[in-house]
Amino acid sequence: VQLQASGGGLVQVGGSLRLSCAASGSIVSLNGMGWYRQAPGKQRELVAYILSGGSTDYADSVKGRFTVSRDNAKNTVTLQMNSLKPEDTAVYYCRADSLTYGEDGSPIAWGYWGQGTQVTVSS
Repeated sequence: VQLQASGGGLVQVGGSLRLSCAASGSIVSLNGMGWYRQAPGKQRELVAYILSGGSTDYADSVKGRFTVSRDNAKNTVTLQMNSLKPEDTAVYYCRADSLTYGEDGSPIAWGYWGQGTQVTVSS
């Protein structure tokens, strides 16, 4: 599975950006898709995540400002980012997870990362 992210860029404080990510390749079923970010000198952190059924999870720092959505038929995930702050500056990574089963029925988890896309919020 390959993930192609797009939509990063430079924006002023209070502005908006929209990130998109499309999965391609040998896709069986993507249970979850979402976005992580990594700022310089910091660990990669979860930003927003959405399961195939629509359940979502957000970092506390982005709740009320960011919205994650997905199109299961197209295997895409989108992150709408509003009211951006300087602390949102980071490289944003698309993430997808799937679950398959071995011949013995045991679950096998797969995780995929897209290339990062830079988001810079200037003050």
